[in-house]
Amino acid sequence: MSNLTLYYMPRTVAAAIAITLNEIHVHYERILIDFSTSQQRSDDYLKLNPKGRVPTLQTQIGKLTETTAILEYIAATHPNSNLVPSDPFKAAQMRSIMSYLASTVHVNHAHSIRGSRWADKQTSWDDMANKVPETMRESAAFIESHCLNGPFVMGNQLSLVDPYLFVVSTWLAGDGVDINDFPKLVAFQETMWARPSVTTAKADGII
Repeated sequence: MSNLTLYYMPRTVAAAIAITLNEIHVHYERILIDFSTSQQRSDDYLKLNPKGRVPTLQTQIGKLTETTAILEYIAATHPNSNLVPSDPFKAAQMRSIMSYLASTVHVNHAHSIRGSRWADKQTSWDDMANKVPETMRESAAFIESHCLNGPFVMGNQLSLVDPYLFVVSTWLAGDGVDINDFPKLVAFQETMWARPSVTTAKADGII
């Protein structure tokens, strides 16, 4: 029996957790939270995660929410995984990019389908959605120019930010951005798709 249970919805940022666990060969249970039936708003799930979102990681000692916090927990509890750069400055750079993905890119993306979080009128939702191709393209351009330092974000070594960026990058096409305009991102995606951790997550229906 696994000590970890991941609550996820396919093609959400929860996939970054699955890929990371696959990378370090940690077994975990998977429980699908079906957004199409609003299961994330069910009484049972809200008792587990009052935010009504994914991912949630149930551990032996309690639950964790928020992607960056869960990723940091995985790395801290598996120190030999080398998922965080040993150099403090590089580790901070990695976390800076993770923060950007969480605070800016994910929010940009959410404006396409989650407008009700910020406004009440359909016209406002439509306006936000119409802005998404522009803001996501700007984010892709920033990542292309300032965040990719090799085959992985931090150079030659995979770190926590890579599964996170990979999942976010798979949203670009749906947000009206042609990733082929960003050759570094294309190469990064190809590198990640070739990893067993990613192909396993896809086979499990998480990506």
